[in-house]
Amino acid sequence: MTVAVAVSGGRDSLMALALLRRQERDLLAVHAQLADISRPKVLDGLRENCRVLDVPLQVLDLRSRFEELVVAPYVQNYLEGRTPNPCAWCNARIKFGLLLDAVREQGAETLATGHYARLTLTDHGPALWRGADPAKDQSYFLSLLTPEQLARATFPLADIHKQDVLSELDRLGLSPPLPGESQEVCFIPGDYREFLDQRITDLPPPGPIVLTDGRVVGEHKGLWRYTVGQRKGLDVAWSEPLYVLRKDTKVNRLVVGERALFLSSTCHLESVNFLVPPSSWSQDLLLQTRYRQRPEPVRLSLAPGACPSPDIDRLTLFYPAPREPAASGQIGVLYSLAGQVLASGEICS
Repeated sequence: MTVAVAVSGGRDSLMALALLRRQERDLLAVHAQLADISRPKVLDGLRENCRVLDVPLQVLDLRSRFEELVVAPYVQNYLEGRTPNPCAWCNARIKFGLLLDAVREQGAETLATGHYARLTLTDHGPALWRGADPAKDQSYFLSLLTPEQLARATFPLADIHKQDVLSELDRLGLSPPLPGESQEVCFIPGDYREFLDQRITDLPPPGPIVLTDGRVVGEHKGLWRYTVGQRKGLDVAWSEPLYVLRKDTKVNRLVVGERALFLSSTCHLESVNFLVPPSSWSQDLLLQTRYRQRPEPVRLSLAPGACPSPDIDRLTLFYPAPREPAASGQIGVLYSLAGQVLASGEICS
């Protein structure tokens, strides 16, 4: 069975390739060009590493589809007042979407990546778990993958710790052409505001900053420059610190208020991707709404004894106490206490 390995040029995907080579698997290395044409240095480095490992390398140009499926929706979400998570979309739409389809056409049965996450097989199909390295676990970014996509996935770094990768590659005589850490959003070299400013010529104009009662207290520089929960950078003088409560895109108003008005007890998820049937969930659930956030206990808003149907696409979750709400457009991931991904969806509160 042929296994395709997605190689970016970084250390993690190279380590995944080396681990599978050690197992004497039938391998195909594949490099996808996404936001830009890959630099010659990167391609030369990948070819050399693949030569050392005796693995064929193929380069695929997916730039136009990446623009269509990841970059353009990212821009549009900001214009509509949301704070998107393009990395989660990329995994579902590009890596385990277009790229997986492409390698399957060439005879590969599965696609391996350098993500730090773990897969097991259960009666319900493939189960996605947190990786062994708690500081690098990337199950959050993989949570939008469907069960069908996970059935074709392989994560060789499931039990690997990030701190051991570079020394192991050095021992094997392998040198990643991109030795540094990958940046958070691969197609944005700097600040996302600068990216949007350069990308769109007709960005929404400045407008009023208002309190919940409608009083104008300042002027915003464009709603796309602000995130729900933001406190700094509002340039508003007030007796109490003010937070961004919401972005009213229809009338171009930024609504702000004191911390007590900012806190919320609920989180709403839409377009929910169920990886475990809700009937199998424990009552003890954890919700993670940002990659670096510690998951927090939540409960479902259901009648006693009821459970959500996997046919619905929206969930309402309750926190034990009011907290700072997550930004609309981010990904909310439900975990079991043991670290299994149960479901995920886009935050719409």
